[in-house]
Amino acid sequence: MDISFQLDPDIIIGIDTINRAGTKCSEYGRVLIITEQILHENRRIERLVEILEDAGIETIIFDEIPVQAAADTAESAAVLAQGSRCPAIIGFGSLRVQSIARITAMIVKTRMSIFELLDGTSLQKEYIPYISIPTTSQDPFLFSRYFIAIDPRDHSAKLVKSPAGLCTTAIMDGSLSESLSGEFVSTAAFDGFCASVEAYCSTKASFLSDALLEQSIVLYSQIIDSYAGNSHFDLTGETANAGFLMALGCAISAPGIGTALAFALNSRFPIAKSWCSTIILPNILEKLVTARPEKMAKIAALMGEATTGVPVGESASMAVESIRRRREILKIPNSFKNYNLSLDRLVSVAETARNLEFAAFTPWTVSTDDAYDLLKQAF
Repeated sequence: MDISFQLDPDIIIGIDTINRAGTKCSEYGRVLIITEQILHENRRIERLVEILEDAGIETIIFDEIPVQAAADTAESAAVLAQGSRCPAIIGFGSLRVQSIARITAMIVKTRMSIFELLDGTSLQKEYIPYISIPTTSQDPFLFSRYFIAIDPRDHSAKLVKSPAGLCTTAIMDGSLSESLSGEFVSTAAFDGFCASVEAYCSTKASFLSDALLEQSIVLYSQIIDSYAGNSHFDLTGETANAGFLMALGCAISAPGIGTALAFALNSRFPIAKSWCSTIILPNILEKLVTARPEKMAKIAALMGEATTGVPVGESASMAVESIRRRREILKIPNSFKNYNLSLDRLVSVAETARNLEFAAFTPWTVSTDDAYDLLKQAF
């Protein structure tokens, strides 16, 4: 198939690359930092402010983002940006922070309603630059022309189209992930692994996305092994590298129904997206064993399983067992029952996930019933 892709932002990857934020934002003179209060711990926000102010940039902080914040939070941020005449937005924090920062940058000048965006209205111009400084390396849409936002009307996950050129700079600093607790860091690795595997097995995959995603699968597997105590690994440096490769591979290919379900669950219930992906991952892999046996066999080999001389079907299944084994070693919950959910409440989650456009690239035909079955298997 033909391959067509374009990266909007300048990309900076490495340790302490946040120190270059001042240089990248110097042309703006003033920026609005959209962030979350937890980053006041260990002075993360204060450090970013100092870096920017040392470069002569005035900073305004918007950190009123609750745990279950929806897209309408961007309206309050946009009012602050308008009142202070900020010419650029920095998103500094988690996936939810990045989503709200993107929307803020899109509506500041147009004063477009967030509901217009959530209902599919495209924005082609009249936005202000958005600089992404994520604190986790698990955003499959960092380099894509769309992203997930939470609709405040029903807390469903919606796909929002992002205009070309919106994100001018992405700073991926591996040291920022150290702000997460140990269990969240390990589930973030499973989350990145899930998106990588789904994009690798996607019907949209190509030789270029395969090359990127194979390496991200190797890195995420090594990161998981390190947390499981099986190896020593440069977690700080390689976490950012894995996140970059996964995001770029997903921009060329596309994740699948597992990623869609994780977003849909996280938007509706107070469960971290990374936990959702970690719980549902083995069930997704089992489906992929049937749909993409050759690729799943390759994944098992990339994970370090002894697949030489083993039939493809058996090798493919080894990848599933490897993930289950590592999850058990880390004592990560393997069922949604641990979160006091009822199956009745998950029907709408399955429907939301199935309706996210990228789920159509899953390498088997996914109906709402199929999506619901995956949730039941993980219940």
